[in-house]
Amino acid sequence: MRIKRDFYIDGQWVAPAKPRDHDVINPSNEEACAVISLGDQADTDRAVAAAKAAGPGWAATPPAERARKVAAILDQYEARKQEFAEAISLEMGAPIDFALAEQASCLPWHTGNFLKAFEQIEWVRPLGPQAPRSAVAMEPIGVVGLITPWNWPVNQVALKAIPAMLAGCTCVMKPSEEAPLDAMMFAEFCHDAGIPPGVFNLVNGDGAGVGTQLSTHPDVQMISFTGSTRAGKAISAAAVGTLKRVVLELGGKGANLLFADADEKAVERSVLRMMENTGQSCNAPSRLLVERPVYDQTVARAAELAQGIKVGPADAPGDHIGPVVNKRQWDQIQGYIQKGIDEGARLVAGGPGLPEGFNRGFYVKPTVFADVKPGMTIEREEIFGPVLSIIPFETEEEAVAIANDTPYGLTNYVQTGDQARANRLARQLQSGMVEMNGWSRGAGAFFGGIKQSGRAREGGIWGIEEFLEPKGISGWDFTLSEGRE
Repeated sequence: MRIKRDFYIDGQWVAPAKPRDHDVINPSNEEACAVISLGDQADTDRAVAAAKAAGPGWAATPPAERARKVAAILDQYEARKQEFAEAISLEMGAPIDFALAEQASCLPWHTGNFLKAFEQIEWVRPLGPQAPRSAVAMEPIGVVGLITPWNWPVNQVALKAIPAMLAGCTCVMKPSEEAPLDAMMFAEFCHDAGIPPGVFNLVNGDGAGVGTQLSTHPDVQMISFTGSTRAGKAISAAAVGTLKRVVLELGGKGANLLFADADEKAVERSVLRMMENTGQSCNAPSRLLVERPVYDQTVARAAELAQGIKVGPADAPGDHIGPVVNKRQWDQIQGYIQKGIDEGARLVAGGPGLPEGFNRGFYVKPTVFADVKPGMTIEREEIFGPVLSIIPFETEEEAVAIANDTPYGLTNYVQTGDQARANRLARQLQSGMVEMNGWSRGAGAFFGGIKQSGRAREGGIWGIEEFLEPKGISGWDFTLSEGRE
């Protein structure tokens, strides 16, 4: 049992103002693996005050020096990456090999890309040749509240805290109470890397408590939130009174358009991508739209692949999938599976209940439904588990119409051997991102959606500039400044 009751505020670990214990549950065995405290208003106020006090000095620190200090976090990661991966695996159920290779490694990947993008920022830039004495200065927005999720916890820590600090902002982070251990280790990395006191602060809590307190705090100038669309709406409403900037990265219901001319790996790629991280990814390709001539063979192959996916505990080595994060999530997924059956979708793999051989732990069978019709619950709502819906289509136009008929708009996918069609579809699909034929986002690309998936742009130069405010200046003399600090 790990005892982690303290919060990281103003460069030191401090006891909560009022003890309020919360058990962190290991989803592999349903047992408590750690105890943290949930903060209250006094803890939030203390952390925000520390960030506000540190703000002017950090903003005035030359960008190159900020970059040097942030880069030093990577040295701490390298020294402790196995321990880091073990914390992720323990708290949210990612199998240890996956936690090390894919989850923990998000920190160096995003940090390296941010540091490269950081070199491109012009802190004072000309408005244009039509206005030779007009400038735009890019300045840090101030104190930012960072609220991160449990499903890809380090990914979101890196996509928020790293660019915020590079931009010259000071931070108060509230990680998910379901998976706080990795974020607390990140705070240790910041401390040991020499990030000045008050620049990065961490207060554990729940959404109704610390989350709302940050969203309504008058000294917090921006909230960056990743989580459910429901919670994103609540945060937006809470933030209205202080007119702070709100950046949301929310849910998704990605459509994956598979045409008859797709390559032979397309079905395997599609199913395995869906089941990765036990389906707990907002950009999961959960709706597989298949062109009618290859529909039957695709359904058969998808079922075969799903039946071959192993399920096991997070601490076991191997390429299996682990449990989902908690009992509430497990119950919700079971409800969706039953709803799919009740509404007439054809179950071809998996189904309700625990996988064979398990009597505890939040394990879900890799599940595939065929003959899913547009409008069915499992086609409309984000399940956030290893459940794939397969839908036939006759024409390209029909596929686009089905794909776009959703309140979400995070990531869509295209599988086709016709590059002209791929390019055409990439422009027609309504989403913040489109991935085609297995090509992942490139280094420095942003992550973010449209519609009810939120409109964040996290990653690369876009992710840094989300934490900057442009200031228009008239009468600037560019002969006295190169525009870069």
